[in-house]
Amino acid sequence: MAEDVNNLELDHLRAIRADLRGMRDTMQEQGQRLTRMEIGLAGLRRDQGADAGGVAEMGLRIDRLVEQVRRIEHRLDLAD
Repeated sequence: MAEDVNNLELDHLRAIRADLRGMRDTMQEQGQRLTRMEIGLAGLRRDQGADAGGVAEMGLRIDRLVEQVRRIEHRLDLAD
């Protein structure tokens, strides 16, 4: 009888260990997925920063063109 109880306890402990092993594997996988997501997000932020720089540069170019058009209009007496 005592041996049956011991075997039952060991079976329960083995089952708990198996469950914990599965949970540990799942947690490791989730950690890896989270790391990949963080890397992807960092790439998006980098791209967004580059896009913002490009937009600012285009705005500067447009401002220069507007100023050049104003000077041309002024030289040709087309400005009001």
